[in-house]
Amino acid sequence: MRIAIMSRNENLYSTRRIKEAAVARGHEVQIVDPLACYMNINMMAPSIHMRGEELPKFDAVVPRIGASVTFYGTAVLRQFEMMGVSPLNESVAISRSRDKLRSLQLLSRKSIGLPVTGFANKPADVPDLLDMVGGAPCVIKLLEGTQGIGVVLAETRKAAESVIEAFMGLKANIMVQEYIEEAGGADIRCFVIGDKVIAAMKRQGAEGEFRSNLHRGGSATVVKLSPEERSTAVRAAKTMGLNVAGVDILRSKHGPLVMEVNSSPGLEGIETSTGIDVADKIIQFIEKNAKAKSTKTKGMG
Repeated sequence: MRIAIMSRNENLYSTRRIKEAAVARGHEVQIVDPLACYMNINMMAPSIHMRGEELPKFDAVVPRIGASVTFYGTAVLRQFEMMGVSPLNESVAISRSRDKLRSLQLLSRKSIGLPVTGFANKPADVPDLLDMVGGAPCVIKLLEGTQGIGVVLAETRKAAESVIEAFMGLKANIMVQEYIEEAGGADIRCFVIGDKVIAAMKRQGAEGEFRSNLHRGGSATVVKLSPEERSTAVRAAKTMGLNVAGVDILRSKHGPLVMEVNSSPGLEGIETSTGIDVADKIIQFIEKNAKAKSTKTKGMG
């Protein structure tokens, strides 16, 4: 198969590992920088060009689209989809998962456990909003934040009001969530491929840090999941429409609570802490599903 990996940097661990796994299984791979692409949108022969040349025909595309390039990256991915290339994750599912508020609304509609979350756009509504999430301490999150940036733990009601008013003054969209104290600054990253959790790690925040992101100095260890946690992770990925997802879960006294569903989960932390060859499992999934899709298309023709 000929596989395109959409990535801004071919030296990133995840990009490199997926390429290595694909080449090891006998596939031809090209790294495609989405921001270097431009598109010819027409009904007869849609095409994608990069640096003066038309890209060849691919069988499958692996989108590794960073949050900052979501708009243009998903537009390029849509073009691949229009050209009949099988995506690992579809553009509509990536856009859905990148909208944090929409994600939570969709998960809540499917009765998937979540921390109580409030959203408002006027300072006058803040007191009632804080009551809704159980007061302080609470967690305030920028809707556009990634890797723990723009996430604040407000330990008192006064601090929460100040932080929310400051963000609102900057016209930033924020949501406020209940603080799950029993999680102890740890969360669980479940790596979902298809209808299975193929690897999981517990991420523990650094001393004095409630955010567990590895980018913020957190540590990762292998964790054994309960059947309920596995089922929650798979249902969350399915609700978003993602074939491959990193589902972040908190252990609470009410059971597993989903914090976020990530459409381009990093491979380094999960492969290093679990010893599982996640990249190879991704390529196996593409082989099975891209072929099935092309066979279906042939049958229809």
